[in-house]
Amino acid sequence: MANLATKIKLYCEANSKTANFKTNVLLNDDGDGVVYIKTWSVTGLAQPTDEQLASYETAGNTAETLSSVLNKRQTEYLSWEEQLDKLYHDIDDGKLDKTGEWYTHIKAVKDANSKG
Repeated sequence: MANLATKIKLYCEANSKTANFKTNVLLNDDGDGVVYIKTWSVTGLAQPTDEQLASYETAGNTAETLSSVLNKRQTEYLSWEEQLDKLYHDIDDGKLDKTGEWYTHIKAVKDANSKG
């Protein structure tokens, strides 16, 4: 289930607005695990109804899944310095193709963390 912040972000983007969760949209949880909109002050856009937010459930799930995959990839990629070193050695060894160390590393990370 997509979280409320993701659905609000998508709702705002669909209406050419920006949700800033520090200034114009404040969420609250009274300790019961139910998150709700406490303050809404997005200029030129009415606060969404529950039905409007529910319509972003599928898109929200997709966005959250993609974000999770990209974050996982980021932790598994080598540092950019290490990647540049691999590229240098691949060029030096004449392996600037799919057999090079840089390419095989990137491919392995992408394959292990598919976008879907």
